[in-house]
Parts: sequence; structure tokens; C-alpha cells
Amino acid sequence: MQESRTSTPPTTSGPSLERKLSLRHIRFIALGSAIGTGLFYGSAETIQAAGPAVLVAYIIAGCVVFTVMRALGEMAVRHPVAGSFAQYANRYISPLSGFLVGWTFAFEMVVVAIADMTAVGQYMGMWYPDAPGWIWMLAAMLLIGGLNLLRVSVFGELEFWFTLVKIVTIISMIVGGLYLIIFAVQVGGYQPGLHNLFDHGGFAPFGVWGIVMSLGIVVFSFGGIETLGMTAGETGDPAQAIPKAVNTVPMRILLFYVLSIGVMLCLFPWNEIGSEGSPFVQVFAGLGIPAAEHIINAVVLTAALSAMNSIFYAATRTMFGLAEQGNAPASFGRLSRNGIPLWPVALISVCLLIGLGLYFWIPDQLFLIVASIATFATVFTWGTILLAHHRMRLELRATGQPAGNYVLPFWPVLSYLGLAFMVFIVFILGFSEAGRTALVVGAVWTLMLLIAYRFVGPEGRRRIELETAEIQG
Repeated sequence: MQESRTSTPPTTSGPSLERKLSLRHIRFIALGSAIGTGLFYGSAETIQAAGPAVLVAYIIAGCVVFTVMRALGEMAVRHPVAGSFAQYANRYISPLSGFLVGWTFAFEMVVVAIADMTAVGQYMGMWYPDAPGWIWMLAAMLLIGGLNLLRVSVFGELEFWFTLVKIVTIISMIVGGLYLIIFAVQVGGYQPGLHNLFDHGGFAPFGVWGIVMSLGIVVFSFGGIETLGMTAGETGDPAQAIPKAVNTVPMRILLFYVLSIGVMLCLFPWNEIGSEGSPFVQVFAGLGIPAAEHIINAVVLTAALSAMNSIFYAATRTMFGLAEQGNAPASFGRLSRNGIPLWPVALISVCLLIGLGLYFWIPDQLFLIVASIATFATVFTWGTILLAHHRMRLELRATGQPAGNYVLPFWPVLSYLGLAFMVFIVFILGFSEAGRTALVVGAVWTLMLLIAYRFVGPEGRRRIELETAEIQG
């Protein structure tokens, strides 16, 4: 059986985004969102939580990420629209669900962008200690805001080069670390080798509980990969590009995290990693590379700008999709001559200015609040994606329509396992102070959205119909 065909990807009745992103662009946009300062500096935190057994946590979370992305990819191939999972949640769960997940994701992106903007100020402080950090934060905001006013093809090209710098650094660290391990070159007075995975308290010094407690941090580090779904509305051939990206990006991110952290764990005792700053600095210093600290500082600065760039993109496209549903002001759906939703770009810029003010008010608490919101929003978004996909497959089966050639394998078993994992993450959040903060912030945010939804007009309360691209079964 075969559904009705269209010769081109479907478009909406209103203004449409330009389909100018290539496969190379969408792969690197997703990589840029998920590989940021969390790996370069934050990896030490996950290692301290579980020891070498943190590798198990990354593998488990990586499998869940692949499940989520495969489900999202299947929906994006069938319905390549702007707004991605907010649109799918509206169609296959309920209009309220689309409203909740769309604004939650947009809010998460804005808040994380504030954190990355703050990080830019800190990184520049290494080179210019006498200059106030807010100058660099403002410069980063203006730079990224300006880049997001350009045509999407230019944006995609810039993000490609931003992310390429990070990837080259990670690969260099892995190759250099393997050289140190193979030739038994001492680093910082420590003898590298596999024995470091099992000495100093064993492979799992904190037992299974250490692995469990590290999962929340690991899930947060993978957050942002769902940005890939946002590119479906601006991809020339989503039926070809989206499956290729979904099949490769999660695996590459998993390998980057697992291989880089695995190399670190073989080079140093796990309880010494991060004791002298970034673990990457320790590795490059061991290779005898001069000015290793300055090199890594330049890379993490690029990583912060890259993450801001991808986040800006994802948030604006989410708001554009919300406007199409009637869940955002109609002005959010208007496009510039370059095909850019101007009002969402303006709103995010205003939010970053507010974040600049918060930096002066609560500098010590800002990152904790950001991490709390992002953790909750990531789990909420991933769970919604899985549920929307499950409802879609149930509907297709009930109506006798083909699922297509690109599907989530082992459905519905993987869907149930993925949803159970999300519930489990929410449960374990309650066992840490930061996790409890995440739950409180998440509950308050959800309540605010539920109240806001009462003021949404009739258009925002209707279940939308999504046009379907060419699907063969």
C-alpha cells in the first residue's frame, strides 16, 4: 500500500522557510548543540560521580538517545515541518502537549544560551583579566544574533566550521591520548594504561548507585541533539537527509564522549581528572604541546559560541512552529526577505539581555538554575517525542497505513523502554540537591504554562493536520 505522493516536500499555507540546509549542515548543527563546554570542562564532574563506570552510564544514555532520535527521525521524514516535535505532539497527543513541549524546549534553549554567553565572558577573562565580563557577553550576543539574521544556508555553513573546530580538538585528544598510552609516556607523573580503569577503588568505586546517580548528569550532557528535528523544515530533501543524519549523529556523539573520556581514564587515576582544570588541558600538556591551556581556552570559546548559534536557531524555529499552531503571536510566523523569523530572533535577544542582568544579580546561582531547567526540559522533551511517535504508529496501524521504510526498530518495545528510562531519570533527580531544584523549577514552569494555555485562542486549541511527504511501505 502507498500513500498519496507529492513531488516536493510539503509546505504550509503560510510563509515557508527556505530549504537550503544540506546533509553536512544538519549533521553539524546537531553535533554543535550536543557537544559543548560540558564535554571539555564538565566531563570531570561525571567522572567524579561514578568513577570509570561512568562509561556504562554514557553507553546506556547513548542507546536511549538513539531511540529518541530514531523516533524523531521517522516523524520528521513523514512530516518535514518547522517546529518539529511541538507540531508532532500537537497532532498525535494533544494541542496542550504541543504547547507545553514547544515552549519548554524554547525556554530551555534560551536559558542555556544565557549560560553559554556567560561562559564566553569567563573564557575571555583568561586573556583580558582587566576587562569586565559583560563586554564579552554583549559582544557574543550581538555576534550570534547577527549570524541568525543571515540566510539559513550561511548559518549552516558557519555552524559547520564552528563545530569542526570542536571535533578536530576531540579527535586530536583521542589520538594523542592513545599515543601516550601505547608508548607508555608518563603524564603528570602517572603511568598510563588500562590498569587505571580498575585501580584506585575499582571500575565502579561507588557501585551501581554511582552509575545511577551519574545518569542525570549524562542525560543533560546529551541534551540538544533533538535540535536535528528542527532542520526538517529547511532541508532540501528531508526523506534522504534526515535518516542519514539520525543514523550517524547519535553514534558519533556517543563515540566522541566515550572514547575521549575512556582515554582520560586510562591516562590518569579517575580521582585526579579535572583537579588541574580541564581534562583536555592535562592531555595536551602531556603531549608537550606549548600553550595547551590557551589552545583549549580558544576551543571552549568556540564551543560556547557554536552552542549559542545552534540554540538560537532551534529556539527561533520552535517559536515559528508555535506561531503556525496558534500557540504564539502571529508575528512570530512572519519571515524576513532572507527567510528568517525576525520576531523570535528579537525576543531571544531581549531574553539574553535579561540574562546579562541576571549575571550581575545572581552570578553564583545562575549555572545551577540553568542546569536544573535544562535537565528537566531535556527529559520532558525526549519523553514527549517518544510518546508522540508511539501514538503515530498506533494510528497508522489502526488505519492500515504503511509505516514507511525508515522506522524505529523493535517498536513498541524500545518506546516502552525509553519512556521508562525518562520516568527513572525524574525519580533519581529527587536524590540530589541539584536534582530536587530541577523538579521544583520544572513543576513551577509547567504550572505557569498550564495557566498561560487558558488564554490561548481557539486556533491554538485545535489539533493540526500535517501534510505528509512521499511515504512508501
